[in-house]
Amino acid sequence: MSDTTLATVDPNGPQAVGPRSATGWMGTLGQAGRYLGQSLRLMVGLPDYEAYLNHFERTHPELEPMSYEAFFRERQEARYGGRAGKCC
Repeated sequence: MSDTTLATVDPNGPQAVGPRSATGWMGTLGQAGRYLGQSLRLMVGLPDYEAYLNHFERTHPELEPMSYEAFFRERQEARYGGRAGKCC
């Protein structure tokens, strides 16, 4: 027999881990919900302030992040280029 056909047995018995366990699929379901919500917000043009804060904390811990209002204004300016409310 080769090593790939041998199964290992846990002396403590089977444990509920992995994607088939309740915590595994609930975590995956929750993550899918977060991704869906983020995608929907981006589709309608709402910036993701939470993602901005997470990124900012990881990459610029020494700096102060923008307030939600400043972040929203900056994202609108970036998207519309200062011509908000005008067509063309």
